[in-house]
Amino acid sequence: MNDNDNVQNASMGTWGQIIGRFIAAAIILAVTAFFTPGFSINNIWSLAVAAVVLTALDYLIVKFTGLHAIAFGKGFVGFVLAVVILYVTQFFVAGYSISWMAAIIGALIYGIIDYILPGEQGM
Repeated sequence: MNDNDNVQNASMGTWGQIIGRFIAAAIILAVTAFFTPGFSINNIWSLAVAAVVLTALDYLIVKFTGLHAIAFGKGFVGFVLAVVILYVTQFFVAGYSISWMAAIIGALIYGIIDYILPGEQGM
């Protein structure tokens, strides 16, 4: 195996992780919206865009602050970040609406589902 093969395999692994995280985030988000009163996602496209926005916001927060927006495992700060990210996403995605109370409940549900699923999805 030469260096080009190693670079290509690493690149495919990274893309596989990104796609896997996106799919997991979309599934977790759909289940969360279903079980949370006051939280609605109108269609599959809004769900897909919301999953991308949530993942991007989490990435930016991690990049600039080092804090992960995970409701469980990161304490109160992680929970608050998860609530804020769920709430702020509605300003970037048409067909996504959530109230503050729904964001709090949604962060709990999202955290529980994310904790149960294997792997490191993160919000």
